[in-house]
Amino acid sequence: MEVLLSSPRGFCAGVVRAIEVVDICLRKYGKPVYVKHQIVHNPYVVADLESRGAITVESVDEVPEGSLVVFSAHGSPPEDFEMAKTRGLTVIDAVCPLVTRVHNEAKKYHGEGKKVVLVGHRGHQEVRGTMGQVEMTLIDDTGEIELPPWDDDQEVAVLTQTTLSVGDTAQAISAIRSRFPAATVRNDICYATTNRQEAVTKMAGNVDLVLVIGAENSSNCNRLREVAEALGVPSYLINGPEEIDPSWLDGKETVGITSGASTPEVLVESVIERLAPEKVTLVSGVEEDVTFTLPKQLR
Repeated sequence: MEVLLSSPRGFCAGVVRAIEVVDICLRKYGKPVYVKHQIVHNPYVVADLESRGAITVESVDEVPEGSLVVFSAHGSPPEDFEMAKTRGLTVIDAVCPLVTRVHNEAKKYHGEGKKVVLVGHRGHQEVRGTMGQVEMTLIDDTGEIELPPWDDDQEVAVLTQTTLSVGDTAQAISAIRSRFPAATVRNDICYATTNRQEAVTKMAGNVDLVLVIGAENSSNCNRLREVAEALGVPSYLINGPEEIDPSWLDGKETVGITSGASTPEVLVESVIERLAPEKVTLVSGVEEDVTFTLPKQLR
């Protein structure tokens, strides 16, 4: 068996920053450090930080008054900051700067009197945070595109979740533009999501099977699996080697491997070790050199 290893893969700059924020807080302030929502969507990363004193909660009111809390990389609505203030919490926001950009766009267009439309997945943590910024309409690109009965001359601004399928998002935007041709459209899909989907597309034509390493609740990991499947290649999302079904490998000579933006490389290495291929070939793609500065409190 040969393994084709997709590149780029794994951690993006926003994930590196978020993990570093919790790590620095643990060293600087001591444990416990509370984290609102999983800091990133990967159980291995979350468990590692929790083993060192991080405590993950789903609501700000679960954090003891006067404590330190880190808000996750996915972004948080204003009411979480308001509740933190009433509870006397010290907040360090680990939101990805690219998500913050979407929040700022929403405020800008809403302030200009435009109706704001967000293309995203209902219930995802990033969508919850973005929807809380201003009044907006969510279009879930996994279902029927249904727009409110606005006047045809209504000014509309379209924003997107940062971790969507490039292809599906283009279709959703096309449907919106067919109704509102003059809509202002911001393509907010982040560089890491785009690059990883392009890398999988490049790799898929040369493999019999694709394994995406990452968590079930990771949006960008699920999109990578869907991209490969759409190209006619059997594709599975797994957290690690223990989730590999041996039957998947029957008759497969070439296996493609990639990982999502919140997946540590150690999990990729463990999957390759489990497969024990005769050969590992790197499929090179875009070189990434993006970095983000830390929150002001930690610089």
